[in-house]
Amino acid sequence: MDEDLNPATTSKTAGIASFGNGESGHSTQRLFRVEPGHSAAFALEQSAVLMGCVHRLTLQAGIEHDAALVWASHYLSGMAKALVEDVAHGMGAEQ
Repeated sequence: MDEDLNPATTSKTAGIASFGNGESGHSTQRLFRVEPGHSAAFALEQSAVLMGCVHRLTLQAGIEHDAALVWASHYLSGMAKALVEDVAHGMGAEQ
C-alpha cells in the first residue's frame, strides 16, 4: 500500500478517548484523556507495547496470584484501549 494512502500514517489522534475512573468512580468522569494530534501509527505502536506488557503481567499474575499485577494489567489495558479507540475516532473524522 502506498504510504501516503495508509490511514495509519496520515491519521491523527482525536483527543476524545479517555480512561481511568475519576473521583466519583463513574466511567462518565474520566481521569485521563488521549492528547490530540499524535500520528495514528505512533499511537497504535504504543498500544501494542502496552498490550505486550499486559500479556506478561497477566501471565505473572496468574502464576503468583498477585492482585497488584492484575490491577496494573487492568490500567494498562485501559490505556491501550483508549489509544485504539482514539485512533478509530480520528480515522472516522477524516471520512
